Amino acid sequence: MSTITLDKLTKVYPNGFQAITDLSLTLSEGEFLVLVGPSGCGKSTALRMIAGLEDISSGDLYVGDRRLNDVPPKDRDIAMVFQSYALYPQMTVAENIGFPLKLRKVAKKDRLQQVEQAAQVLELTEQLESKPSMLSGGQRQRVAMGRAIVRKPALFLMDEPLSNLDAKLRVQMRADIAAIQSDLGVTTFYVTHDQVEAMTMGERVAVIKDGVLQQVAPPEELYDHPDNVFVAAFIGSPSMNLYEASLSATDSGGYHLRLGDHQLAVSPSVMNTRPGLAQYVDQPLVVGIRPEDLEDAAVAPEHPSDQRISAKIEVREALGAETLMHFSIAAPTVDSGDPDALDELGEEDTGRCTARFSAATRARVGDNIEINVDTDHLHFFDPTTHKAIRS
Repeated sequence: MSTITLDKLTKVYPNGFQAITDLSLTLSEGEFLVLVGPSGCGKSTALRMIAGLEDISSGDLYVGDRRLNDVPPKDRDIAMVFQSYALYPQMTVAENIGFPLKLRKVAKKDRLQQVEQAAQVLELTEQLESKPSMLSGGQRQRVAMGRAIVRKPALFLMDEPLSNLDAKLRVQMRADIAAIQSDLGVTTFYVTHDQVEAMTMGERVAVIKDGVLQQVAPPEELYDHPDNVFVAAFIGSPSMNLYEASLSATDSGGYHLRLGDHQLAVSPSVMNTRPGLAQYVDQPLVVGIRPEDLEDAAVAPEHPSDQRISAKIEVREALGAETLMHFSIAAPTVDSGDPDALDELGEEDTGRCTARFSAATRARVGDNIEINVDTDHLHFFDPTTHKAIRS
């Protein structure tokens, strides 16, 4: 095993389109890093450069101290798992898994032993003599992983390997892949557009947009301390609610957040932990509210009354353990820059807000209710740069 270093990797196509700009990442030995971003952001291009399937326009790629820029794909000691499985239909599971070893002219006895070991790890022992057509989607993906495992590479590359599976199977395979990778200890670079997949699998998650790295951090840090509006909205489901707002000081020494027609008290602790907010008093800013930081006031009546907004419920989604509520507030929404989100929401500025209420709520569509806002957990961003306001 070795560390993997991407040093200012850039990809510019002959037509002048720049798909990747100065991508710098270091994967430590045995690390599981996920690169996530919206459709067309350059994440698959980055993976293909690492694999040697795309030329590197500038920058350097290292495995340990070995520079790989001009090394042919077959000599890079990298195994790739595709979303399409790419299995040979005429071969058995055992033959598919062992095919890379056969190409290397590994002795048959050793080849069979390594295939059996991989099959045991992947729980495919009973399917070794089956053809791919007899397997489920999850089993086929395991076979594709087995073919990578037997090579014992320095690096696994996984290109959206779960995208062809149904929702229930994806959940199971997320856990399986993470467990298998942990057991094997092979450094893994995993690409996906699914932020839930990224958050549940990666030891660290790198968020990319328009070919530019936005932030790389453990999942919890990305969620709690996003560096900018794009990361804030992209990480989390449902997405963070983002609005134009303003802060003002009160006569008593406190602060109020003006959010459309609403005025919310902001505790001193918010200002103390974000000293940079002081320069935005009486200036416009962007405020972000996670859906879970909103609650039906009837469920939690002890919440301060000066930290509430009123709204009419427009859509209700009962999910069992929680209920998602959708409503509108009279505050301009902020575009996060996620093209997938724009496709879903359309171009109108609706002021739409999503809240994650507890299942105890009795609110229904058409009800006008009071909604608690946990102002201690608000997120603030500069309205021009969209960068987080902290120190």
